[in-house]
Amino acid sequence: MLLLALDTATPAVTVALHDGTDVIASSSQVDARRHGELLLPAVDRVLAEAGLRLEAVTGIVVGTGPGPYTGLRVGLMTADTFGLALGVPVHGLCTLDGLAYAADIEKGPFVVATDARRKEVYWATYADSRTRLTGPAVDRPADIAEQVAGLPAVGAGALLYPDTFPRAHEPEHVSAAALASLAAEKLAAGEELMAPRPLYLRRPDAQVPKNYKVVTPK
Repeated sequence: MLLLALDTATPAVTVALHDGTDVIASSSQVDARRHGELLLPAVDRVLAEAGLRLEAVTGIVVGTGPGPYTGLRVGLMTADTFGLALGVPVHGLCTLDGLAYAADIEKGPFVVATDARRKEVYWATYADSRTRLTGPAVDRPADIAEQVAGLPAVGAGALLYPDTFPRAHEPEHVSAAALASLAAEKLAAGEELMAPRPLYLRRPDAQVPKNYKVVTPK
C-alpha cells in the first residue's frame, strides 16, 4: 500500500504519503489564497522526500470538506485526476474526521470546528477520535452554544470563537498525515471509505441572475 493523501478544504494545503504502516513524508503550508499554486509542488516535494515516483502510488485519499467551494475543489479535482491517470482508487474522508483523528483527546465527547467564514463554522461532534456523533453542519457559533457547551474543541473555527468554545486548542488545521493514517487504518480493517465528493453544506455565492437580459442575436 502506498497512499497519497491531500486536503485543501481549510487554509492548509497539506499532502502526505503513507506506506500502510506509517507516514513516510508530509508537507503542510497555510495560505488560504494559493491552494492551486501550492498543491502540486507539495506533491512533488513529498514524493522526492520519500524517494518515490507518482507511479508507485496505489491509492489516493482526499479530504472532502466541508470547506469553501474554491479551495475544496482544488484538492478534489487533483485527486480525481491522479486517480484517472494512475488507474488507482480515490477515497474520500471528511476533513473534520481528520482533525478529530489528530486531536490529543483520549475520550469524548468533543467537537471539531473549522472556519466557514461569514461568521459561521463547519462543525461536528465526536465520541472519540474515530467516531463521529453528529454533523457535519454549518452554523453561527452562537446558535450552537448550548449543544457544544462544556465540550473540548479543536480546529480554527473553535479558536476563532472562544465565547462558544472556551476549551478550544490545536490542531488548528487538518493534516494530510492524519487523513492518510485514518484511511490506512480503515482500509486495513476492511472498511469502505466515502466517495470523493464535496461536502459544501451551503449553496455557492455565484448564481445565475433572475430575469437577465438576453444579448445574443436570435
